[in-house]
Parts: sequence; C-alpha cells; structure tokens
Amino acid sequence: MQTTSLKKQKKELADAKRQLEILSNGIFNNNELPTFATKIKAVGQFPLRPKKLEILQINLGYMCNQVCEHCHVDAGPDRKEIMTKETLQQCLEVIKNTPATTLDLTGGAPEMNPHFRWFVEEASKLGIKDFIVRSNLTIIRANKKYYDLPDFFKKYHIHVVSSMPHWTRGKTDQQRGKGVFDKSIKALQELNLVGYGMPGSPLKLDLVYNPSGAFLPGNQDSMEKEFKNALMEDFGIQFHQLFAITNLPIARFLDYLIASDNYEEYMYSLVEAFNASTLENVMCTNTLSVSWDGYLYDCDFNQMLKLKVASKLKHISEYNEEVLQNRNIIVSQHCYGCTAGAGSSCQGTVA
Repeated sequence: MQTTSLKKQKKELADAKRQLEILSNGIFNNNELPTFATKIKAVGQFPLRPKKLEILQINLGYMCNQVCEHCHVDAGPDRKEIMTKETLQQCLEVIKNTPATTLDLTGGAPEMNPHFRWFVEEASKLGIKDFIVRSNLTIIRANKKYYDLPDFFKKYHIHVVSSMPHWTRGKTDQQRGKGVFDKSIKALQELNLVGYGMPGSPLKLDLVYNPSGAFLPGNQDSMEKEFKNALMEDFGIQFHQLFAITNLPIARFLDYLIASDNYEEYMYSLVEAFNASTLENVMCTNTLSVSWDGYLYDCDFNQMLKLKVASKLKHISEYNEEVLQNRNIIVSQHCYGCTAGAGSSCQGTVA
C-alpha cells in the first residue's frame, strides 16, 4: 500500500477528527439537533444497508490544477496523493469479479494521474462499458498533454460530468478561481465539437452545480433549463443534464461555514429539509468508494472524514463481495446533506 509521510497522516487524521467533533456537537442555542441515526431510525431505515453494487467510484488522487472554494476533497496543485499503478491493478482485479457495471473516476483531477489513460484502456478490455470521469473542464486547457482529452473521452465513450457553478463568469470564478469560467467555456465548446452533449448523442456531457454559499440548491429541473438557455444563447454550448449537488458540511465548506458564522443556520436548514423518501436511493447504497491509497468507504464524503467501511475488510486488496455486502453503512451528521429536499448524490437529486 502507498503511504504519505507520518506527519501528514497525523495531520489528516486530526483534521478529520476535528470535523467529526464539530458535526457531532449539534447543540445550538440550547437546542439539540437530532443525530442522523436517530432521524432515520424514526422512519424505520436504520441501519442503512448496501444494495447490489452498481458503481465502483475510484479516487485517482487529490492533485488538481484548481483550488475550489467548496471542494470537499481539499484538492489542489500541492496535493501529492496519487493512486499508484499497483493499487489500480488491484482495482482491475476487483472489476473482474464485481457486479458493478459503472466505473466512476474522480479526484482531484483524475486525468492528472499518470496512469489514468492506461487504467481506462485496461478496464475497457475487461468489459466495462460505463465510464464516468468527473472533470473540472479546465484540465483540458491546462497543458498541451491534455488537449486531446476530448478525443480520448470519445474513443472510450466516457460519460463526462463537469463542474460548472454558474453560467456567468463572476459566480463561477468566485467559487472556482480567476479565469476558470473562460477556460471551462472553451473546454465545453471543444467537447461539443467532438459530439459531446449534442441532442441524441450517446456521448454524455452533464454539468454539476454546487451552491456558492450557505444555502441548498434550487429545483434541479428549473436550473437545468436556465443553464441550457444561457449557455446556448451566449456561447452556443449544449449539454444533456444538470446535477444539483448539496454542499456537505465537511472540509473547506465546513471551514467556510464556521468562518462566515453560517454553520448553525446551515445545519438547521439541512435537518429541517430532511426527506425520508431519499433514503431509498442515496448513493452509499449502490456505490463503493475507493480512496487514492486503496481503502474502502461507503461514499467519498466518508472518505474525507476517514470513516472506513464497517467491515473487517477495509482495503481493495482484501475485497470480498459477500463480506462487504453484509455490512452496515456508516452515517453521521453530514449525511443530512444527501437527504435534504430532493436529496443529493454524485448523480444529482435522488427523490
């Protein structure tokens, strides 16, 4: 297995512990917020259990060419954690024997992993047809070695899911960094040129919206229409779907909530918006998350909080379908983010 420096490991564990302590101390104005476990127990859904595994989500590393304000992975150019070829090979061994039909590649910027293309090619040989790559778009214009990514995506019919906070320059650059909007527009136009996002095209191009502040996303369908109209009118850009994802109170967004004095109000809004009907389809029930160093998590949010799966098998090298299916899903207060309103997952709303 890969290791980071002992000093860095200790810092990451301490930070995850700090976040969990903040989340578990849900007493505001002498009112105690119910724990998520208590909430789902009241509707007969505790403990959450996995269903048939459909999606293997693999974090190829935290390195990224951007430093986004609300990134729950704390990704950036200074992050050196990258999944090695050895661990990727272990993932391929699992793919041979798992019922999962979709590989969801994420990061950081997954394309920055030096073994990214090799891995896609090898997984394709094993029969994987549904690839998702969570691209920040600007990586396509970051360096000449990435300029051909649209063609590579097309070759393997990769489903591109791209971050796009807003259809305006100001709001996008505020959340993602100066110049991100213009680079994203250029990348979207290049993807359109090779057939991505066009009506009737099998080359799927979806966008992801995250709120820019301490509030829940609006109606996904309504926002999709607004995005489509604005991007077509201003830039001639087309895409298929918009996924509205709630910002979970972890990592950079948690720090933002605390610094802006919005944490208590945001947690109240998540709890008040709890929707029991979302529990049937929350992503932790059909997805397994693999971290850059090969450890297994119920979701990538748990990954950031160092909450490994509740199983004796915790690493991809130990993978056993039957054992892992017979586990309870670990929940905590951040799970309110996935069950608020219409719900939230890596595929957008769930209710």
